[in-house]
Amino acid sequence: MGNNSVIRCENISFQYTEGSTLFSDVSLSINPGGFYLVRGPSGSGKSSFLRLMNRLEEPSQGTLYFKGIPFSEMTAPELRRQVLYIQQTPIVTDGSVKDNLLMPFTFKNNRTLPLPDDSHLRGVLDEFSMEMIPLDKQARNLSVGQQQRLCLIRGLLLSPSVILLDEPTSSLDDESSLIVENMAESLCLNAGKTIIMISHRGFRPHTIKPTIIEVKDGRLTVLPQE
Repeated sequence: MGNNSVIRCENISFQYTEGSTLFSDVSLSINPGGFYLVRGPSGSGKSSFLRLMNRLEEPSQGTLYFKGIPFSEMTAPELRRQVLYIQQTPIVTDGSVKDNLLMPFTFKNNRTLPLPDDSHLRGVLDEFSMEMIPLDKQARNLSVGQQQRLCLIRGLLLSPSVILLDEPTSSLDDESSLIVENMAESLCLNAGKTIIMISHRGFRPHTIKPTIIEVKDGRLTVLPQE
């Protein structure tokens, strides 16, 4: 176990309330700035593993740490600012693109954070291939692929250290999937973000050697880089 890990799992077990155990006695470290691909059969617990890492689920036993601090010593909002979870289906609210991007800053725990201005929002949208999308466009009128990018950008405005991507391209066409995958690789390579990604497309980064986490038969195994 590396002491400089960004997330560390020690003897983690997880089971649903009805008693079915997905995995048990898991210990592993996630290194800062790494790119991790989570693989395994359907129903093996890949999504549950990601959800454990920002307290959308709680382990049945064991301890998780963020930069050496036990999760139990951090509030859930504090942890989720640092460990961003992007699910399969994008969630946008009524209102404009700008309204959606600024929504996290309306939450009680984020109200002291500096509010991005229109120039900054415009720049971030342009950076992620949304140059033609005006800030006042209704978010619900975006394509699914644009909505997924919007959700990712919205979370990035809070400057997380870790980004958890739970099959973010599962409902996207090939073109939109490629944009999201390239975004993930760029965030790791150029912004130093730690990326942990489940992908059903057999995706592999072009310029980064990913570490594979295999979820299978109740175990999580970190495989050597290929």
